[in-house]
Amino acid sequence: MTDETNADPTAQGRAPGVSRGQRSGFLVYLTGLGFAIVLTLASFWAAGTDTVWQPAVPVLLAALAIAQMGVHVVFFFHLSTGPEQTNNFLALAFGVFVVGLVVFGSMLIMANLNANMPPMTMDQLMKMQR
Repeated sequence: MTDETNADPTAQGRAPGVSRGQRSGFLVYLTGLGFAIVLTLASFWAAGTDTVWQPAVPVLLAALAIAQMGVHVVFFFHLSTGPEQTNNFLALAFGVFVVGLVVFGSMLIMANLNANMPPMTMDQLMKMQR
């Protein structure tokens, strides 16, 4: 009576880094570090090469950054699709929402302030302060 689906019920929905063995955990961290280093080197290469069409470089860098965030979430945060990870995923999603709100809200405020500033040169501003 060996059913493979019920052999290890804790193994289902587990992130790659969640394991019982210390050696296995170390290898998962080492694998994540390897992926992170490769993606970082690829980002530096993409920013400094003329091989890639120059208007596409920001898109490539954004794709590499998203891939790096995925590596960190899976290999270092150990976030998976398991039912016990629901609260962790919601906390991560809320944190991303708050950071996005602060960044894009600040950009919106700065753009509005820039649009409403009177056109002055730096010399005119320095004369006004005296």
